[in-house]
Amino acid sequence: MPYTPASTALKRFTVLDLTRVRSGPTCVRQLADWGANVVKIEMPEHLDTGDPMGGPRHGSDFQNLHRNKRAITLDLKSPEGVAVFKRLAAKADVVVENFRPDVKERLGIGYAAIKKINPRVIYASISGFGADGPYSDRPGFDQIAQGMGGLMSITGEPGRGPMRVGIPIADLSAGLFCAMGIMVALLEREQSGKGQQVDTSLLAAQIFMLDFQGARWINEGQVPKQAGNNHPTSIPTGVFKTKDGHINIAASGQSMWEKLCQSIGAPALATTPDYKTSALRSKNRDVLNAALETHLVKKSSVHWVEALNAAGVPAGPIYNMDQVFADPQVRHLGIVDEIDSGDARGKVRVVRQPVRLSRTPSRTVVAPPERGQHTAAVLKEFGFSAVEIKALKKAQVV
Repeated sequence: MPYTPASTALKRFTVLDLTRVRSGPTCVRQLADWGANVVKIEMPEHLDTGDPMGGPRHGSDFQNLHRNKRAITLDLKSPEGVAVFKRLAAKADVVVENFRPDVKERLGIGYAAIKKINPRVIYASISGFGADGPYSDRPGFDQIAQGMGGLMSITGEPGRGPMRVGIPIADLSAGLFCAMGIMVALLEREQSGKGQQVDTSLLAAQIFMLDFQGARWINEGQVPKQAGNNHPTSIPTGVFKTKDGHINIAASGQSMWEKLCQSIGAPALATTPDYKTSALRSKNRDVLNAALETHLVKKSSVHWVEALNAAGVPAGPIYNMDQVFADPQVRHLGIVDEIDSGDARGKVRVVRQPVRLSRTPSRTVVAPPERGQHTAAVLKEFGFSAVEIKALKKAQVV
């Protein structure tokens, strides 16, 4: 199958995808969805005996991660396979991998080796803890990074112990930051004509995502604590009971606080001495939340969401997953895309890019590939002859 770009934005770039599991595929998905010519490289089936992390190939997780790519198989443990990879890399713009740091060097396909044959290559790596340092050889995993990166210590209810976030946020953020680094390097290459190495880790990405919580420690020496559903600094902001469920309210600042009190029919709260200032509301947070709930439990979640937003106070429902995708605004955003799987499964649904470009939008144009589905076509595009391709298949290199 010929290359079919998902967008015209990045279609001039060719990407070799050596990644697996989640952080690396998240990175490469960004490039594929914006039109890069992505070639996913996997082990031949007879060599791959591992349990597929992330679920089966035709499962929803794999399908969502690997759309808009083509795939080849290649035995990188053989000298012949490494030679094939280097021929591909000589013509590629980007190589992305998330091996443990020592693996690529052992295979002979690290940045130094690829740079010799292609000085313009952008070589991107994602690891658990970094390319060097005392933990560089440790295996990386999202939940380990969440714990070491401080996130679990500030997530969850006070006194209940550390709590992981419900998505693999270290994996996802590392992938997104890596994609950003690749695009910055590609922009810089347009001036210098030179490639470079891009490196990130789950741990570094997770620490960056601490944002103001990390800044509070490194500048003011404050060790943030768990606050449950309450915002640590914006009060009252959190989860509140209603007559039929719960809603989120974010009433930050004096003006918003006063509007909240008026909207729920409790204007006296705004002038109560214990709640008059932001500092006092923080000090008396638990009592304040209970006082607000005595009013909020009298009416439904729908009533309060509509009334508070009409008054300019941010409020919203707390959805289950089915409710998320049924919401009229979510439907309007068109966040779900469909693509024909090309087999008996029919349509495959994926979550599309959350960013819109007016002239060069992203689309889902190609279903996730089968293992090695495009091996012959891709090798031919890279200059391999029919005789060479046949020999490589016979030798089980591809």
